[in-house]
Amino acid sequence: MRTPPAALLVSDHMAGSVYALSVPDGTVTGHLTGRHLSEHAGFLALPGGRVACVDDRRGELLVLDPFGDRLVERAVPVAVPAEHLACDPSGRLLAVTTGLGENAEPWSDLLTVVDLSTGDAARVRTRVGEPGVTVLGGGGPLVVLRHREPGALAVHRFAELLAAPPGCPVVTPHALLPLPDDGHGDAHDPASGRVFAATGAGVRAAGRKDDRLVAEATIPWGSPARGWYLRLDTRRRALWSTLRGGPSDPLRWPEWTNHAWYHELDTGRTRQTELGPGLVFRLALARNSTAFSRVHPDGDQLVLLDGDFTPRRVPLPAMDGAPRRGGTPWEGVERRAVAASPGSDWVAVTRGGHGEVHLIDAESGQEVNRVRLSTPLHHGGHVTLVGRNDGSDGDPVGR
Repeated sequence: MRTPPAALLVSDHMAGSVYALSVPDGTVTGHLTGRHLSEHAGFLALPGGRVACVDDRRGELLVLDPFGDRLVERAVPVAVPAEHLACDPSGRLLAVTTGLGENAEPWSDLLTVVDLSTGDAARVRTRVGEPGVTVLGGGGPLVVLRHREPGALAVHRFAELLAAPPGCPVVTPHALLPLPDDGHGDAHDPASGRVFAATGAGVRAAGRKDDRLVAEATIPWGSPARGWYLRLDTRRRALWSTLRGGPSDPLRWPEWTNHAWYHELDTGRTRQTELGPGLVFRLALARNSTAFSRVHPDGDQLVLLDGDFTPRRVPLPAMDGAPRRGGTPWEGVERRAVAASPGSDWVAVTRGGHGEVHLIDAESGQEVNRVRLSTPLHHGGHVTLVGRNDGSDGDPVGR
């Protein structure tokens, strides 16, 4: 199998370490300490194999270059705790929203915008909550915040936010588009400029008209379950999500149902495939496969979907401290993170609490390497896999 050069970034946000690894040999090419990256805001792919992320303890937006001479290319102060992170299609203009952090209720209304080409940054106040964010380019860049309770897509002109005076002034949206109160999950298609938000009723779509958004037809889930995560597939111009159904009680999480949901943007065709019970959340896009990690008391799996949508299941070794029956899958337990690159066939999945990363060949379904790091990766850590020109930056929302 011929694979373009790729790099894996692994964040142990609990221990405050970030590793850069070459793939597939697993050699550590860079290591940062004292860096507690926001797992929720995740990694954002930028052009040239660079990656943006947020250090929640230091309050900095980091631009990492795993292929360069220095891992940290730039650090820009931003408001934290970081909730969501996005950029415009050029990868130059970024926005960071704030959320709960280690608090029971939303408390911060701060939004930070950054122009990487000049180093300029500004902080403004918007609305307390946990807003999602997308940044639209062309015709004057726009920042679109996805608010909940009350739900809305709030449109701000990027240039006006960046020109805000010091002191974190309150800003009002240039335009508002109503949205259900239960929005959770964002995607942006740079080719069309459309914005998507996952809600209970389906995926709400909106198109840009001048400096406003115009509502389009809702894309139904086609299921009593719903998706809480939304991702753009840069390989096939499609949206992906995982539909979670079953009992609402988190103590009964082993009974949760999970289906992969796939919607082609150009044809409107939608498909679903059963993944199995348990905890499935984020997904990763390899060259020819889509990867999901599934956690369940009867055994964990990496589930791979190829072009025919027939699942292939790769068993994963158990985690000490994994979620148990009778407990929740969130509090004080180990989890898994998954990563892939649309330019290669490698898939990486972590083993929380063990400091291990499994490197899987998606073509064969075989583990080709198991990397052991110097920190435990409690809560599963967070990972991203990138190539220099693999198309990852075609998805301008942090994952």
